[in-house]
Amino acid sequence: MADVSIRDLRNHGGEIVDRAASGEHITVTRAGRAVAELRALSRAPLSAATLLELRRPLPSVDPAALRADIDALLDSRL
Repeated sequence: MADVSIRDLRNHGGEIVDRAASGEHITVTRAGRAVAELRALSRAPLSAATLLELRRPLPSVDPAALRADIDALLDSRL
């Protein structure tokens, strides 16, 4: 998390907002004391159709084979 003074925010607001929009968390300070945080807003949730389209290239999973693999790897006494 980066600290930015109010003066820097006033003088370089566009650049600082761009940094926040790209994922950086920024603390705004006044006289060396933290007074606010600047961060990107959450993105809008994806639609069901978009989620299905994103899943399409994933390989299919055989649940029985997956369970067998997990059982082979893990100690059943846990």
